[in-house]
Amino acid sequence: MDTLEYGDGGRWAALRHHGDVDAAPGLLDFAVNVQGAAPPSWLVERLVGLMGGLGAYPSADHDRRTREAVAARHGRGADEVLLLAGGAEGFAMLPRLAPAHAAVIHPSFTEPELALREAGVPVTRVILDEPFRLRSAQVPESADLVVVGNPTNPTSVLHGAEDMLALRRPGRVLVVDEAFMDAIPGEESSLAALSAPDILVLRSLTKTWALAGLRCGYALGDPAVLARLARGRAHWPLGTLQLEAIAACSEPAAVAEAAGHAAVIAGRRNEMERRLDALGVRVHVPARAPFLLVRVPAGESMRHGLAAAGVAVRRCDTFPGLTRDHLRVAVRPRAQVDQLIRAFEAVTTRLAECPPS
Repeated sequence: MDTLEYGDGGRWAALRHHGDVDAAPGLLDFAVNVQGAAPPSWLVERLVGLMGGLGAYPSADHDRRTREAVAARHGRGADEVLLLAGGAEGFAMLPRLAPAHAAVIHPSFTEPELALREAGVPVTRVILDEPFRLRSAQVPESADLVVVGNPTNPTSVLHGAEDMLALRRPGRVLVVDEAFMDAIPGEESSLAALSAPDILVLRSLTKTWALAGLRCGYALGDPAVLARLARGRAHWPLGTLQLEAIAACSEPAAVAEAAGHAAVIAGRRNEMERRLDALGVRVHVPARAPFLLVRVPAGESMRHGLAAAGVAVRRCDTFPGLTRDHLRVAVRPRAQVDQLIRAFEAVTTRLAECPPS
């Protein structure tokens, strides 16, 4: 049994576990939520075209133009955009808001809680029971910082905008992790276009555009809040290629391409739901993100069995509120799903013949 401890003794090790750890080399990867192994060719060509200029420092003009591209994409001002080295950098900045009491709504991406706890910020975990609906959240009134994912990783739940806005209180900052929002057709329920002094939205470009190795993202919020986040930040925080990638993926043609891919993902996800359900695998529905949360008996044995069969899935007992029987599988093309289904069938048969002790 592999165990990751919560608490000071384990340095919050479970909170730092992510799908890339489960995706061992040589395994078919259903553990990581990045779509594809590399960016599209047009984006690669655009980045390669800048390689000859990497001897120069990133320019303030390039930073400004990139912020303007992001701002135009969301109908906001350039001063409401903070460029990030991946959405995760935004979570690492949250302690700079100096919250007296933070609440993190779980199950959800664990980096925000880790960043806050390591900075000594008191954190309350607000655990949502299945079906993981935000309306059941019991958020302490004293919380002056609340973090919620939408759509939520790993449950694949998309919360309604009105349910998130109901979390607002005087003196509170609401942080919305929209890392997977560009994979939702129409970006339904997004708060990215809402200019408000108390709402901070974090976006990632690494998932849809296969840029995990380049670290690209941004924050959208009130200029005063963004200034507090950026205080003490190093000069030239993003490199030239990161700036260009963020700008490129924010342009109208790229946004339209992402929207088309979101529709493809929705179709693939629906087919995966049906095929897994036909195997007797319990899939949490409705699912809206580019991944599915499933629950199987003897989940830890199933996960190890799938790995032995050449398939990596994401363990979910590292998410507060979930168990060893919960697994997350990324939405993939049909040919890869065929391999996943065959592996599930083989491991299910093996476990039925030789149940784990």
